[in-house]
Amino acid sequence: MAVQAEPMLVAGLIEVCRATIAENTDRLCALDRAIGDGDHGTNMRRGCEAVSAEGESLSSLPFPDAVEKIGLTLVMNVGGAAGPLYGTLLMEIGRELRKSEEKADFSQVLKQAIDAVARRGRAHAGDKTLLDVLYPVHAALAKRSPLGDIARKAERSASRTAPMKAMRGRAAYLGDRSIGHVDPGASSCALLTTAICRYLGEHRPQ
Repeated sequence: MAVQAEPMLVAGLIEVCRATIAENTDRLCALDRAIGDGDHGTNMRRGCEAVSAEGESLSSLPFPDAVEKIGLTLVMNVGGAAGPLYGTLLMEIGRELRKSEEKADFSQVLKQAIDAVARRGRAHAGDKTLLDVLYPVHAALAKRSPLGDIARKAERSASRTAPMKAMRGRAAYLGDRSIGHVDPGASSCALLTTAICRYLGEHRPQ
């Protein structure tokens, strides 16, 4: 799947992500209260609002630069582990797209970015983190799955973190008590993936 940089999509993607997190802030906080600090939703909302506040300037940048700057903004504005992890994902995507220019295969770019997130968080698939959504999403993308299938894969993958035992983050301190709860980071990742897939499906470049 080759990447076509579409800077005009940036504003729309920023808004759909902001709106999705705003609508689900309470849900994400409730998930986080079960196994964490209870602030994942508010942290994510703060980060998305900070990105939205820079929407005009971001939309004027080349696509790779905009993605990298969004990642940096999230690092600076999202508290807890989520900021560095989401920020790393987007900054790496932006950097890889810039290096690859128009010849980039986005599934390869995404895989490299996900691996960077894994290194940053010292985590692996199965540790009950957002990686348990990102890796299945990448697998679906690499197989050229339709956007709707990718979104459904993200949602199912987030749900499947419930029976997992947390191995990273504050939830890891709970040990077996973390079992039975959906990981909030995996949930926000699935929500954002679904929102992005729906938006791209409705605004696919002609």
